[in-house]
Amino acid sequence: MTRMKKAILVQALWMFVLTASLAVAQVQTPAISPAPPETPAGVAVVFSGETLFKVYDKVDSFSSPQERAAAITERLSHFAENPLSRPDMITVMEGERTSEIVAGEVVIIAITDGDALPMGRSRQEVAQAYARTIRHALTTSLEQISLQTILIDGAYALLITVIFIAFLIAFHKLFPKLYEKILAWRETYIPPIKIQRVELLSANQIALGITALARGLRVVATLALGYVWVTAVLGIFPWTRGISAQLLGAVLMTLNAIGLAFVTFVPNVISIIVIIFVTRYIIKLIALVFTGMERGAISFKGFRREWTRPTFKIVRFLVIVFATIAIFPYIPGSQSDAFRGVSVFLGVLLSFGSAGAISNIIAGVVLTYIHPFRDGDRVKIADTTGDVMERTLLVTRIRTIKNVDISIPNSIVLSSHLINYSSVAREQGLILHTNVTIGYDAPWKTVHALLIAAARATTHILKAPEPFVLQTSLDDFYVTYEINAYTDQANKMATIYAELHQNIQDKFNEGGVEIMSPHYGQIRDGNQTTIPEQYLPKNYQAPAFRIGPLGNLFGGSKDVGTGKGEPGP
Repeated sequence: MTRMKKAILVQALWMFVLTASLAVAQVQTPAISPAPPETPAGVAVVFSGETLFKVYDKVDSFSSPQERAAAITERLSHFAENPLSRPDMITVMEGERTSEIVAGEVVIIAITDGDALPMGRSRQEVAQAYARTIRHALTTSLEQISLQTILIDGAYALLITVIFIAFLIAFHKLFPKLYEKILAWRETYIPPIKIQRVELLSANQIALGITALARGLRVVATLALGYVWVTAVLGIFPWTRGISAQLLGAVLMTLNAIGLAFVTFVPNVISIIVIIFVTRYIIKLIALVFTGMERGAISFKGFRREWTRPTFKIVRFLVIVFATIAIFPYIPGSQSDAFRGVSVFLGVLLSFGSAGAISNIIAGVVLTYIHPFRDGDRVKIADTTGDVMERTLLVTRIRTIKNVDISIPNSIVLSSHLINYSSVAREQGLILHTNVTIGYDAPWKTVHALLIAAARATTHILKAPEPFVLQTSLDDFYVTYEINAYTDQANKMATIYAELHQNIQDKFNEGGVEIMSPHYGQIRDGNQTTIPEQYLPKNYQAPAFRIGPLGNLFGGSKDVGTGKGEPGP
């Protein structure tokens, strides 16, 4: 019982002490007042190594005061580098929420209430103070661009110019030696390119091509060096640094665009390469088929062997056209409006400019399959006679007997009348013919025999079928005889005709038959015959003048049968 009383007494004493301590603490503890707000730390704006002022607030376009201070410094630097800048261009423009310090149309800094609050001044007062500070700093910066600075910059520009000229002199001396060295490597370090025995490119052609590449490299290097020189010299002087930066930026942007375009179109380039390789092997397979047809290993009914090569060219052209159509969508920029506009423009130009060429190509294809002549045939196209030397899709080349090559458009060949002297000459023989007029006093059988003998004596005239003579007309004073003879050498028509005419003269002279107009024979009484002397007998004498009865002079008629004249009426 005594222990329980002691425990209760201790607990009561403990509660009393705790209550008393709390009361004392409440009485002695003073009221805690809120701490005044801390002043925010500003970010210094540094220009030409000096701190001009600080910015405290961040505006909408900047994420932090540090980024804003850097932008203000950059704007001041650009303004100071402009040779046309003046400190008095710095003015203050008041707005509803900001006070802007501007230089012309460029805003240098926009001061907010947050910038003025730490300074305990109004926004307008702070803006005027900052403007005066900026004017003073710009005045000091512009004064530093003295004559000495200009002279130093000029010395740097002169040094860069000297280096540029030294490079040009080196190019002028080294590149010609490089050209000579490349040409000297022909047939030694630069061999010709051959496929078996066929020489595709000679060593001289390859050397000239490499020389042309070296010349192009020299031009590119000179232009690049000149560009570097211009940008470097302009970048030295503060008045032209902006131009230098723009030039350099333009080149970098162009190279960047080219690089991005290349990376973007790499898959398209791979697709183009695949299409080219597939097309190449398709053409090779087609070439193998047509080569077999040309050799006769492959044949089709109704398909002539001479059609093989032109048909292969047409099929190859069509395959290349289809491949081009397949490649077109993968060409960089092919989907742009500019590319399409240029394509349409070129198509219109091609349509108007190649109308004649297209008509010739179509005519060439038609001529290939109607087969009016072959290479080497003697033909007459319009007024041109000669041998066919070459047939292309555009023209047909004819070589005349005077060794003159004439190119005739295929459209003219197709639309003109065409005579082929060689088409049946090899199998049936070409009939050559020429006319001779002989008077009625010469027996026709004698004339026939002389003409046939002259034809048989002519080179390249066939013995069979035998030559024959046609009497084509009976005129008033003479008979027209036509000698016809066969030959299988149509390409030698001119020489055969010449020899035939010579033989006709010889045979008629030997037979004593004059090839003379009867008109002339009626008025040449008492004159020498036209037959050459070596064909005349040794006792030949010119005939005397013929004198008729005097009655004929007075209008009398003569009886042909009796030779007696009768008086006229």
